[in-house]
Amino acid sequence: MKSKIFLLSFLCFMATVAVSAQAKNAPRSIISTTALIRKYHDQKELSGMQKGELLELYIERIKVLVKTLPYIALVTKPGVTMADLGIPDDNEHKKVLDGQALGTTTFLDTTVEFQRKMMPYSDKGNLIAAILFYESTLKSLHEFNDLNEM
Repeated sequence: MKSKIFLLSFLCFMATVAVSAQAKNAPRSIISTTALIRKYHDQKELSGMQKGELLELYIERIKVLVKTLPYIALVTKPGVTMADLGIPDDNEHKKVLDGQALGTTTFLDTTVEFQRKMMPYSDKGNLIAAILFYESTLKSLHEFNDLNEM
């Protein structure tokens, strides 16, 4: 009985190792797959929200913009890989992509920390206007896609 448990545990361990090894070699998306807006809002809806909710929306939109805008000449949607664009998936290009991802993460960590400490002092109307502006910028990426397909 103990040998069956040991064998089953060993097989589960090996399966986990195999899956994690494949994940490291999987092609990475140029734009983070977390760079998505779940819902767009209008001014009336935002006006009914508390300042804390608005701050979270504001931060979410900043994150999406930072994770998207630098790459629009290459791609505008999450999930597209270097291989999809014909960029060689070699160590040099992976290193550049990893460096960019690290820089973006560092920038966002600093920015979000700043936003959480300073933006509670902002006017609610300014937060609403900024969220609407960011959302219109994100919506304009759809127009950019249409222009790009011409």
